[in-house]
Amino acid sequence: MLTLRSLLFVPGDSEKKLAKGITTSADALILDLEDSVAPERTAIARHMVADFLSAHTNRAQQQLWVRINPLQSQEALTDLAAVMAGKPDGIMLPKPLNGQHALQLDHYLSALESREGLVLGSTRIIPVATEMPGALFDLQSYAGSTKRLQGLTWGAEDLATAIGASTNREASGEFTFTYKLARSLCLLASAHAQIQAIDTLSVDFKNIQALADDVQRARTEGFSGKLAIHPDQVDVINQGFTPSAQDISHAQRIVDAFAQAQGAGAVQLDGKMVDKPHLTQALRLLNLSGKH
Repeated sequence: MLTLRSLLFVPGDSEKKLAKGITTSADALILDLEDSVAPERTAIARHMVADFLSAHTNRAQQQLWVRINPLQSQEALTDLAAVMAGKPDGIMLPKPLNGQHALQLDHYLSALESREGLVLGSTRIIPVATEMPGALFDLQSYAGSTKRLQGLTWGAEDLATAIGASTNREASGEFTFTYKLARSLCLLASAHAQIQAIDTLSVDFKNIQALADDVQRARTEGFSGKLAIHPDQVDVINQGFTPSAQDISHAQRIVDAFAQAQGAGAVQLDGKMVDKPHLTQALRLLNLSGKH
């Protein structure tokens, strides 16, 4: 499964922004039918997204995903019925309560893939797993819910609205405890389900240094991708989640050391003991870089 480093939101009803998005180096565009589209323009956005998908069939360098409206709404099935003929690479699911919502979406996708003559199971799913307060108590339910899961991501803005919070940030700009908890639980749930953990967006898109710091922090904690809301964020995110030549070299030396040790549980490297968890991390990094 391809790791998505950068996922750029694009309003589904903006021809200009759709055209701009396709010129970026984002690993995936998220063609939005939800929050960035006014309700009275949803039908227009559906047609524009469907046409855009059909016109851009070469997805070798950039995947095209669609964020539909929540399954709890009356719009979700209409969204799916409108866009599936364009063979989206995946569906971003907002405001799910648990893995059952991912499974419900799986069933809808199977029916629509059959209708459109698409390969069954080819459309992936990324839930925005923390936008509903109750969802935080059931994140472990995504593990094993559907084979379509690409990863989990989290959101702070809709969660703040649902809670009734006036802000989700400290005076320093850091998230308050509730949202740090949501972020950590999303990371842990992703690891539990053995899928990709994708960090939420950084709203201050003009502060590139702050974004670079966010990406570095996210990568060291275990995230492997990040949402973006502006094209200028994409290259910073890609660079931050791309292993350096030094990282790749060190990981390869760990793998080679274990290969030479012929089944040993720990080896010495540069005067330090390296054990199986280090080997697992090294293999993961090499897979991310395409070197293994």
